[in-house]
Amino acid sequence: MLAEYLTRGVKAGLVAGVVFGLFMAVVANPLVVYADEMNHAAADVDGGHEHESEAAHAHGDEGDHAHEDGSGHEHEDGSHGHEEAGHSHEAGGHTDEGESHADGGDGHHDTAVSMAVNKAVSVISGGLWAVLLGGAFFGIAFYFLEPAIPGAGAAKSYAMGLAGFVTVSGAPWLVLPPASPGAQQSLPVSTRIPLYAGMMVAGALTCLLAGYVYNRLRASNGRGVAIVGGILPFGLLAIPAVLAPTNTIQGALSPELRTGMTGLFVFGQVLVWLLLAATHAQLRSANTSQTDPSAASRGATLSAD
Repeated sequence: MLAEYLTRGVKAGLVAGVVFGLFMAVVANPLVVYADEMNHAAADVDGGHEHESEAAHAHGDEGDHAHEDGSGHEHEDGSHGHEEAGHSHEAGGHTDEGESHADGGDGHHDTAVSMAVNKAVSVISGGLWAVLLGGAFFGIAFYFLEPAIPGAGAAKSYAMGLAGFVTVSGAPWLVLPPASPGAQQSLPVSTRIPLYAGMMVAGALTCLLAGYVYNRLRASNGRGVAIVGGILPFGLLAIPAVLAPTNTIQGALSPELRTGMTGLFVFGQVLVWLLLAATHAQLRSANTSQTDPSAASRGATLSAD
């Protein structure tokens, strides 16, 4: 029986993975590449200003040393030295320029290949991520939690999708919001990983508590009160979000572009979970003629308790 649930979850993941992969290839990847180019351009501008400042400072130091030298012969020798150095620098410049022209084609080719590989990897990994979520949440977790999931029929699939989004993305984002490409974060990776995992656990426990409260209130007070009572436990996520250390994000992108990138990340994850839930609901409705005795018995046992 578990194999049937797992197969259904993986099928939902495959459908969501194909659509999410297309979204990555057509929308997300071009915007990420544009953001990377903006970051590199800003870094080049900052580096140019630093080189100009260093050059101006060095030129000023050379002028001071020249004025401190008292002999005319020394000044004349220095002029010849500067001329020779200038010729040497020009020769070196021509040589470097020639080497850069010679290597330019290979550099552009390598960059193009690298970008194509990165895009392909991101698309494939996005699809596999959706398949993993489908198998884990809509396969294994749904098999064990189906009797406790609020609602009936397709509503159970959408409730599971909401719980999955809160667990994997929503709760962790309260502490570690999505960061745009090239952004610098104040917390190190060794701190962010445990924080993200801890918020995932908090999100999962909150979803379980919300489902329990909903089922208890639904039986005695009706659907309206049960919905309100099921929403209230999500407010508990504010406690670890307030207690967690602040992760400051800094980047070269404009605030508008950063907001757009964050919105894109959020939309992508909402899209994945919505596709998973919708596909899973369709697959379950297609098998309504086949009664699941295991789920029915588990549901009857839960109702009796």
